[in-house]
Amino acid sequence: MAATTEVQWLTDDEQATWRAFNLASRLVDGALDHQLMRDADMGHTQYAVLVALSEAVDHRARMGDLADLLQYSPSRLSHAVRKMETNGWIERRKCPSDGRGQIAVLTSVGRQTIEQTAPGHVDEVRRVVLSPLTATQQAQLRNICETLLGGNQTT
Repeated sequence: MAATTEVQWLTDDEQATWRAFNLASRLVDGALDHQLMRDADMGHTQYAVLVALSEAVDHRARMGDLADLLQYSPSRLSHAVRKMETNGWIERRKCPSDGRGQIAVLTSVGRQTIEQTAPGHVDEVRRVVLSPLTATQQAQLRNICETLLGGNQTT
């Protein structure tokens, strides 16, 4: 028989912190998704893939590396890339050094799409996340997020 442990419920302060974080996360995700759908008929998942490939060497990355970078499951990435291939934003190619691996390659249409979409997205990030905060609060938010991510993110 398994030993039972007593639940350590959140304190009132912990509960308030968790709820504020949860609601703020949903507010930000919703605002950014709305802007991206309005301006480019894409979700935030697809935009993150376009950004990652636009910043990658030769605008290409192994699918597994891309999933790791974006912290997406392989199936989530594959689903996003499938729609992006249909839109002509990305091509999937076989990895020359590994017959089983695939490489996602940003197309010229994909580059044009990210160039057209990025200004509106940056404006929305600034409006929803950065402008309401002081410079000190922005630094604190970054520090908190990097702590939650375990320091595994690069800047």
